[in-house]
Amino acid sequence: MGLFVHEDSYYDSNVRQVGLNRYKQLLSQHAASWLKLNLFTVLGGIPLAVGIGYAILSSSILVLVPLSILGGMLFGPFLAGLYDSILRGLRDAPEPWWIAWKRSWRQNLGESLLSGAVFGLLVGMYAFMAALFWWSEVSQTLGTITFYLFSGALFLLLNTLYWSQLVLFRQTALNRIRNIILFTVKYFWRMMGVTLLQLLYSLFFVFLLPWTLLCIPILGLWYIVFLSQFLIYEQMNQAFGIEEKFKVFQDEVHPNSKIAS
Repeated sequence: MGLFVHEDSYYDSNVRQVGLNRYKQLLSQHAASWLKLNLFTVLGGIPLAVGIGYAILSSSILVLVPLSILGGMLFGPFLAGLYDSILRGLRDAPEPWWIAWKRSWRQNLGESLLSGAVFGLLVGMYAFMAALFWWSEVSQTLGTITFYLFSGALFLLLNTLYWSQLVLFRQTALNRIRNIILFTVKYFWRMMGVTLLQLLYSLFFVFLLPWTLLCIPILGLWYIVFLSQFLIYEQMNQAFGIEEKFKVFQDEVHPNSKIAS
């Protein structure tokens, strides 16, 4: 706990903390598991990355579309598993990460395949557009770059709230989009801050390639997903009643248990 930040004398690991202490508490309890899970998620994303890279090298959007969709479908269950594990940590679910990850695959496989296909296609299109900017002999206008960054930020915003809903609740994609709009309107500045944080994180990895490839097994996807979900979890819990619903579910399945899963 006190490795990078001065230890709080009132800190108790057995009590749910708030603020910075909660952040440190979650990392001390789950960082090792999330690092392992990150490796699985990165491996799951390799087909998508290779497919997009091959399409860019071949300069063919006809190759990009099917490879992005297929790679995204393969990546979707891995990404859903990562979101599920992090959200379980945020609500203090008791299951070991390996058991919870396998359960996530069983519960979210169908929906994550389709959502992953859309995710992969959009990521592929953004990467291909970036390559077109690089190949272009004419410098891009400020308006073009602004629109590109804005669309990327919008994608990150949708992604942040869509996957968390996918692993938490059974509902239609239309209802998820509706919830995203209403949640963003209600917590506009917080969502803007989280989205900007993710955009800067993504740009950091892109601009410092290939050196940032060395960071992917360590930071990769898990840390930014954890940080973004941590920053909005309290608001999500208030808006969607996450912990209350899971407590009711736990009481129905295990009426003698007092631990919410």
